[in-house]
Amino acid sequence: MANKQALRELQQRLAQRMQAAREQTRSASWLAVEVAGHAMLFSLKQAAEIFSPVPLKNVPYAQPWMLGVANLRGGLHTVVDLAAFLGAREPGTRLDASQSRFVAINSDLNINCALLVDRLLGLRSDEQLSPDPEGVETGARPRFAGARMKDEQGRSWQVLDLEALAKHEQFLRIVA
Repeated sequence: MANKQALRELQQRLAQRMQAAREQTRSASWLAVEVAGHAMLFSLKQAAEIFSPVPLKNVPYAQPWMLGVANLRGGLHTVVDLAAFLGAREPGTRLDASQSRFVAINSDLNINCALLVDRLLGLRSDEQLSPDPEGVETGARPRFAGARMKDEQGRSWQVLDLEALAKHEQFLRIVA
């Protein structure tokens, strides 16, 4: 019981910090998450609320990475397993439910969707990050794969442009 209360308090603190970060005049702030062992950054302008996983309603004939539909704070959201969509994990793989979360995409992007992430890693500011010259990849990359950044501890982060993801042809084709 104490663990659930601690997780709720952590979520509330993160939500408050996300709101405070949106209201500050910094050029950008980031929500740091882990997806199939990969460190990723979502812009706070593109990410919305964080939710604990809730029961999902299955959708017939959907892509394997589409987990279902969830009622999140009174709104219906499509829930996508981000790792499975990116090809980093087999669809249907069980996660640690105590750490996984749904991160809703900002409603300003005109898509009711939440992304399943393995765990939250907190917030990052631009001052904590710098471009990662070793992280530059050659070859074709999807438009939603933004720059690679490195933090003060040397960890490499992949920026994910949620607006570009929401407009990606495969992402929009949720139903097979």
